[in-house]
Amino acid sequence: MSSLPDVPDLVSRALRFSLERGYLQATRSETGRLLATLAATRTGTIAECGTGCGVGAAWLRTGAQPRTRVITAELDGDLAHGVMDLFADRDIEVIHADWKILAEHAPFSLLFIDASTAADSPREDVIDLLGPDGIVVLDDFTPCSHWPPMTDGRVDTLRQEWLSDERFTSVDVMVADDAAVVVAVKR
Repeated sequence: MSSLPDVPDLVSRALRFSLERGYLQATRSETGRLLATLAATRTGTIAECGTGCGVGAAWLRTGAQPRTRVITAELDGDLAHGVMDLFADRDIEVIHADWKILAEHAPFSLLFIDASTAADSPREDVIDLLGPDGIVVLDDFTPCSHWPPMTDGRVDTLRQEWLSDERFTSVDVMVADDAAVVVAVKR
């Protein structure tokens, strides 16, 4: 059995920054590898809604082609400016603002957003950020093997809406035993 590939240096830097700031949760490596893979298929501009400590943006940049623009927005000023410093030598644009500012930089060929952020926002606001054939990756779902999708004994309406929206070809991907993402490609 072979071992997992090493975490790219840029991702390691973001993970260290996350731990230094006391954040124990960040974009998981399983999700990150998926993001890097999807980013490798995209051109134009790709974005992340909610930078946090920069782990997701680092994975996106790691996979993206050199000419692909990577942009991320973070509302917390301390985190945003820390990540700006962290990525000063990399081609990642960090904006200190609510993620909705990203509309000024749309359309995106790939958009990464936490399920909780997407749940607190009108779905059309997220969809409007995507270009033709754009991909949205929604993170932080609990794996579910039945329909309708359930979480904590209730229908997971966010996941259900994304998976059944006829404007998208979507899939629920279990990236680890305890983690899933929804990947939706705009038709």
